[in-house]
Amino acid sequence: MNASAMLMRRRILAAFIALIVLFSALGIRLMFLQVIDGKELRSKAAEQWYRDLPLKAPRGKILDSNGQVLVDNRDVFTLYARPNAVTDKSGAAQELSSALNMKYETVLDKLSSSVGEVTIKRKIDAETAYNLRSKNIAGLYYTLDSMRNYPYGSSLAQILGFTSVDNVGQSGLESYYDRYLTGVDGFAYTSTDIAGRETADTATRYMTGIPGCDITLTIDSNIQGFADSAVTAAATEFSAKSASMVVMDVNSGGILAMAKSPTFDLNTPPRDDITLLYELSRNTMIVDMYEPGSTFKIFTTAAALEAGVVSDSDSFYCAGSRTVDGQRIRCWRSIGHGSQHLAEGVKNSCNCVFMDLALRLGTSRFYDSLHSFGLGEKTGVDFAGESGGMLMKKENVKTVDLARIGFGQAVAVTPLQLITGVCSIVNGGTLYQPHLVKSVVSYDGKTIAERQKTIVRRTVSERTSAKMREYLTGVVESGGGSKAGVAGYKVGGKTGTAQKYENGAIAQGKYISSFIGFAPADNPQYAVLMIVDEPQGYMYYGSLVAAPYAGRVFGNIFDYAGLKPTEQKSAEFTFMPDVVGKSGEDAVNILESAGLHVEVVGEGGDVVGQTPVPNSTVNIGDSVLLRLRG
Repeated sequence: MNASAMLMRRRILAAFIALIVLFSALGIRLMFLQVIDGKELRSKAAEQWYRDLPLKAPRGKILDSNGQVLVDNRDVFTLYARPNAVTDKSGAAQELSSALNMKYETVLDKLSSSVGEVTIKRKIDAETAYNLRSKNIAGLYYTLDSMRNYPYGSSLAQILGFTSVDNVGQSGLESYYDRYLTGVDGFAYTSTDIAGRETADTATRYMTGIPGCDITLTIDSNIQGFADSAVTAAATEFSAKSASMVVMDVNSGGILAMAKSPTFDLNTPPRDDITLLYELSRNTMIVDMYEPGSTFKIFTTAAALEAGVVSDSDSFYCAGSRTVDGQRIRCWRSIGHGSQHLAEGVKNSCNCVFMDLALRLGTSRFYDSLHSFGLGEKTGVDFAGESGGMLMKKENVKTVDLARIGFGQAVAVTPLQLITGVCSIVNGGTLYQPHLVKSVVSYDGKTIAERQKTIVRRTVSERTSAKMREYLTGVVESGGGSKAGVAGYKVGGKTGTAQKYENGAIAQGKYISSFIGFAPADNPQYAVLMIVDEPQGYMYYGSLVAAPYAGRVFGNIFDYAGLKPTEQKSAEFTFMPDVVGKSGEDAVNILESAGLHVEVVGEGGDVVGQTPVPNSTVNIGDSVLLRLRG
């Protein structure tokens, strides 16, 4: 074979091999394009062939325990434009700016954009959207959206919370349960040409979304209405900084109502004033703590009874103060209560009695009891931002601190902690975890989550619980809580009046007035905590400020629940004696002899004022007020 023939054969072989390599490379590339990169390329092609618009899935509803709608949605529309498809940009901008209350220049800039789609405006009401749609302006598209609707307006504002413009929960239960309430969005798409214009034979296709889950609360909207009325009236009557109320199911920890005044309409939150919005939307009953004052004496009494350091027969003496660690600690009644047994000490809310009880318990045993009641730790309620209250470190507690803690000073609790712990003391000794949500149900009716009552621990024995119900019933029948009573029913409870602190010092003239009660006293079902923050004037005692409103709510609940009176009892009346000008001690003796409970403002001297005025009709057992000169 000559050299030229061999050379030709080599060239043919090289060309053949090159062709094989080329076709192999093309085959591999084709495999990558069709198999490995196919999904991504098809997606990119679809983006060129189709234009899609989002279809917002409706957010889940929030219902009360009776199935009443507390939060739902109302239809609104989002307006989009495809600038390439808008034939008369100037005319369209003129129409839209007028209808949507937007600047002409802003709309024209959007319609002149080079992007595929632009959002003109969101949350357009249905009437406006339909009117615009009837004008058949080329290049405009409308998608159905939803906007949160709160039928009860300002009721439960701090509990329900609100959403952003994108329907994302921002506060309250809207935020805490956002993952359940949020649905899965759908979309609508149409085929277009390379410039983004719809093709002549296009048809719009829809992929519907999945609605969010519905949530049912423990809240009863009827009881919530009673609470709303009470806090609004109290805040107005006493020109208070705020008033709040919690109503709880004693035997489950379910929260039946949470009300606060001032409040705001959830349909129109003040988004332009962030500071105001934060202040009004903060759920102070869960996230804020305060010094409870005399309502805390319920815990001290229960702890002492459970530990066996006190009995009914024990006698205490109050001269108006105790000296502990060289410090004089005054009783709220400067003239003293004299000699009294434990039940009388509870009824009189005598600070000296509770100092003695705390000292008998000692720091370690007292703190063990307080922790058992859930104080100093979060309750675990289904709500964001809960505070755990505040207890001094046990190793730092001095004897004088222990004495003050005994009557509700040098300690801080949240309203929710307080009512939860008290419920455990009066329900037989079971501490339940408080909760706001009963169930979560999907759009197709399937139960996603269901909340049963959760037992945390046992706090006191049945015997101690029964004794505490007896003592606290006495407080309402003939003590400082008398104005919380409801004729024909047994109600138990305790008042509280605490001074406020600012920058580590007592803030003169600033008080927190409160009452916590339960009913029916012999078989508790409902607990009510009423708090009035900074009532103005001299009537700042919990017995005069908070207790009457708690009693009003108890009466409403009894009627609503159909609870029958347990006794035929009508109020007994007397006339308010005239004690102006008399010494404080003489005046107190006269009023107590008339069957009245006396609160005193001032520490000595003669009486310069009394409420009610002389000779007015008062119920026997009512709380009345004396103002002394000192």
